This record gives sequence, structure tokens and C-alpha cells, in this order.
Amino acid sequence: MDADEVVRIVDWLDERSVVYQVNGGWAVDALVGFQSRTHGDLDLFVDATKVETLIEWLSGRGYEVVEDWLPIRVELRSGDRAVDIHPMELDAAGDGVQRGFGDEIFAHRARDRAEGMIRGRPVVVATAAMLMALRSGYELRPEDHHDLDLLRDLGDGRG
Repeated sequence: MDADEVVRIVDWLDERSVVYQVNGGWAVDALVGFQSRTHGDLDLFVDATKVETLIEWLSGRGYEVVEDWLPIRVELRSGDRAVDIHPMELDAAGDGVQRGFGDEIFAHRARDRAEGMIRGRPVVVATAAMLMALRSGYELRPEDHHDLDLLRDLGDGRG
């Protein structure tokens, strides 16, 4: 998933005032201010009321749904590009709740959002602390260890 495509998607969201949050590796790179590795996809938390419209727009650009676990998540692909959309239900304060499996829910509070930069473009991301917390509960891959090292450096004031 290349940076130009990430920026196109964020532009589309911002033009429509959609509440979103970039997560995963792209969020880490946005916080550090440079692309530190290749990314297989764009992890995106999106206002649940806008997910259908986003899917329609991506489909019009050649993306196809390859995994549909709505209302938990939906993954779309177009060649080597992939977007992993996680709907979040928003309250009046802008805090989001994402459903998980069974009774699992994940809170994405507005105060846990920060600004990062991708290709010089501001994007909404999770804070470093939230990104670290999201990397728990599963076996970490090499890219997760890489991201955690970058996030720790940010926490130390070195990043």
C-alpha cells in the first residue's frame, strides 16, 4: 500500500468531514514523520455511518471486498493495495466504539487521536500510547516489533 494512495483516501474522507483514524503501520510512520517500511495495507477506523459510502467509492476505484466481517471489519483489495476498514460508532463527543468478536468492544476516544504526516499531508492517527496498546493480545510479527521500537523512541523523546 503506497503513500500516495493513503493520501488519496484521507483526502476523500476529509473532503466529506468523515471522522476517521489511521492505525497500524501507517499511523506509526505518520507519527515519526517518514515511511520506515513497506505496508501491506491501510488500517482505518471510520465512522460506521460512512463505511458503506467509503466502500462504494473504493469499489469504483477498482477495489473488491475480500473479507467481510461487518460490523467488525471489512477488507478491500485492488492489486497490491489493501484497505482494512474498522467501523466505529461515534458518540456526541466524537469518541468511537469498535465492535470485536462476541462481546468485545474497543474504545477509540477522541483524546487518543493525534496528528501525523504522510507525504507532508496531515492525517488523523492514534496516539503513540494507543498504537502501543493496540499491539497486544496477539503474537507479534517482525513489523510489529519494528513499529514498537519506533513508538518507544517517540516516548523517549528521541523520535
